[in-house]
Amino acid sequence: MKKNLKAFVFSLTVLVSSLCFSQANKDQRYIFFLHNKFVEENPLNVAHLEYGKAEYNEILASFRKDHFIVFSEIRSKNTNAAKYAKKVEKQIKGLIRKGVEPNHITVIGTSKGGYIAQFVSTYLENPNVNFVFIGCFQDSDIENIPEINFCGNILTIYEKSDIYGVSAIKRKEISKCEINHFKEIELNTGLKHGFLYKAGDNWIAPSKKWANGNYELN
Repeated sequence: MKKNLKAFVFSLTVLVSSLCFSQANKDQRYIFFLHNKFVEENPLNVAHLEYGKAEYNEILASFRKDHFIVFSEIRSKNTNAAKYAKKVEKQIKGLIRKGVEPNHITVIGTSKGGYIAQFVSTYLENPNVNFVFIGCFQDSDIENIPEINFCGNILTIYEKSDIYGVSAIKRKEISKCEINHFKEIELNTGLKHGFLYKAGDNWIAPSKKWANGNYELN
């Protein structure tokens, strides 16, 4: 019942936002936020033993405070990343059909959500959509997930102390799709993978700039 209610609320949010678009400012920008695996598997009031609580609602509130329309939902446990990416791809194409400029759409993913975002980038094949991949690349991905192909305006953010996220320049170099803008940010918080559990400006602020088309991150 709870799962169905969450899906209904998310679908209703997408529907209302889409219907409002016809009257919205043409400069309106949209964010699809894809959370990490821990949020899939645990209630929001449960804290990770090392990293603490995942500040999912606080992250969404930060984006909405800056007037982004945010699409997000808490995924079902053990969600298949590639299949879920197809769902997001369909929603993005729906916005574009309604007249939203592709570069006004940004997909932001943390950890597992970042891998889903990479699949969205692969499937969408739109070089003008923005993507922010956070704490979601390891060198072994090149061999283990060869089907991923970066496409779009790509920002990657990773933490120096996090073994689950390093520079994704290798993926960028072998990707065959057009990448108009590419930038990487290495953080040094000492928080390991826990940095992306927090609604921290160290990764949220550059994500907002990227979503606003500031590809130099000035």
